[in-house]
Amino acid sequence: MNQRTLSHAAQIVTATTADFPADMALKRYFVEKQYLIGTERREVSRAVFAYFRWFGWLNSKVSREAQVEQAVELSINFAKDPKSIKEPALAALAVPEWLKSEMTVTPEFIRQLQQEPPLWLRARPGHGSKLMMALGDCIAAPSSPDSIRYKGSRDLFLSQSFKNGDFQIQDLSSQLVSVIASPKPGETWWDACSGEGGKTLHIADLLQNKGVVWATDRSLRRLDVLKTRAKRAKVFNYRSKPWDGGQKIEDPKNPGVMLPGKLPFKTKFDGILLDAPCSGIGTWRRNPHARWSVTVEDIKELAVIQAALLKQVSELVKPGGLLMYAVCTLTHAETTGIFDAFTAANPEFIPELKTVNGLPADPLSKPGSLFLWPQAVDANGMYIATWRRSKA
Repeated sequence: MNQRTLSHAAQIVTATTADFPADMALKRYFVEKQYLIGTERREVSRAVFAYFRWFGWLNSKVSREAQVEQAVELSINFAKDPKSIKEPALAALAVPEWLKSEMTVTPEFIRQLQQEPPLWLRARPGHGSKLMMALGDCIAAPSSPDSIRYKGSRDLFLSQSFKNGDFQIQDLSSQLVSVIASPKPGETWWDACSGEGGKTLHIADLLQNKGVVWATDRSLRRLDVLKTRAKRAKVFNYRSKPWDGGQKIEDPKNPGVMLPGKLPFKTKFDGILLDAPCSGIGTWRRNPHARWSVTVEDIKELAVIQAALLKQVSELVKPGGLLMYAVCTLTHAETTGIFDAFTAANPEFIPELKTVNGLPADPLSKPGSLFLWPQAVDANGMYIATWRRSKA
């Protein structure tokens, strides 16, 4: 890696803080340095993420540029030979110590976190093979023929397929959320925390333009991104509106923690997806900086918010409708803790999860729920739970 790339990466690393994460620092830097071309931006991004992925191994006494160079070398050597780093070092240096008390941490999980993440694409329903032929350098996921892993090096944003809206860049685990939801044409769905709308667009596609999906999010910017993505993809059976949880109230059991309030709709839905705000531990392979900014206190606070949001949105599920909870994290508090508490307190919601061919079985997944482990699916870690509301 040349000195120019190392210099850019070092500046971005230096600008990164707990409140200004690496992905945001990269975006701002690239806006300021418009002269950097696509290949340079990719190399700088890889160097920045390598720094945080191998942070525990770096020599703090040398310059930032030297540390970045060290991280890149470690990344290259590990890719060539994963056994070049021994298990004790991985367990001690790749993740914070507190993680082991919050979730199941295996050597396989940690080794997967140290690899560079794959690029997953979602083709329009039934067009996976056509997209693979158009792009080349692709393989299909065994769990979904429309989920494509791209292994080439070209800039896909410049491809005609992207301009035509033939695919979305979306992690495989995120795609599997909508596959498991399995919305049917004619149904009405609500994606309660839609973000930039990856799952909203997938649900809209699966509805085959014969139903509607509502997207809500607290960020108007994210909803604007959804609008742009939907226009390019020629998806029109969605609606959006801002929602931040309504009038917030303080949790009496946790002073200082605010709970969501008023619902944004009066109607009831055939299906509701709550892709809740979470600690994001499942994305640590793609977003290694978060390993060193997330705390145990964050997890506890988020679990309270998740439980409150799940209870709140469940009120709008029709009798016979589906309620879905998804988080890109793997901690007990944010996954099985939420699932067990909600199931026990709401007997009218019966755990039910659609099986998907090609997904490996997981002994930690209870009936009605599923852990997607990074080492099993070669994608982000994800937890999914679904309930069917009783018709009685």
